Amino acid sequence: MTQSLPENPLPEKPLLEICYQDEHIIAVNKPAGWLVHRSWLDRHETVFVMQTLRDQIGQHVFPVHRLDRPTSGVLLMGLSSDVARLLSQQLERHEMQKTYHAVVRGWIEEAATLDYPLVEELDKIADKFAAEKPAQPAVTHYRPLAKVECPVAIGRYPTSRFTLTELKPETGRKHQLRRHMQHLRHPIIGDTAHGDLRQNRGFTEHFGSRRLMLHASELALTHPVSGEPLVLRAEFDDAWQRVAEQLGWTLP
Repeated sequence: MTQSLPENPLPEKPLLEICYQDEHIIAVNKPAGWLVHRSWLDRHETVFVMQTLRDQIGQHVFPVHRLDRPTSGVLLMGLSSDVARLLSQQLERHEMQKTYHAVVRGWIEEAATLDYPLVEELDKIADKFAAEKPAQPAVTHYRPLAKVECPVAIGRYPTSRFTLTELKPETGRKHQLRRHMQHLRHPIIGDTAHGDLRQNRGFTEHFGSRRLMLHASELALTHPVSGEPLVLRAEFDDAWQRVAEQLGWTLP
């Protein structure tokens, strides 16, 4: 007698793309929309990077840094608490170099550095009793890689301009890249907190992208055990590839 399958079987748990793994560290390509770990602020969520990766590789992982929920890309973790501590110390000493890519509104004409302090962003619920702190140093290096002008009217102009931009944060303030690009009047496309909502809606309508166009492409560090230099890279996802194809860009 054969046993029939249920009409609506539960979907298989998604697997994370592993960018690098050895006996001490592991790095994954975090999908956009995923939380790094459980949070009481997002009780309804059921999929998290740390828990999914733990189940996927069969051992505990220890966080080193985080990526905002809508941001995709390289996420590094230790496979022991001691290694995670060593990696965190590198991060605190600014010895890791992060490289991001973003699609921003308008044309950026040349590479430059923005040194613009940022006041810490407080969460309305978690930090409602916290006192506001003075602005903290925040430095971002940025470089235009490709520009395009599309015959698409978003707002009061008959065309729309976008720039594929490389971003290298020297500091790690909350939402630093998103806030710095807003300050430069080149907000990142898809940013619902610090971006141009009209541009976001128009970009979705004409190019089909609903995500934040910010990707953590590369993380350069020193291996915490071997001492060798290590460069971790994460590929662009399908949404990025589709946007690049429509805009005529070759992604780095």
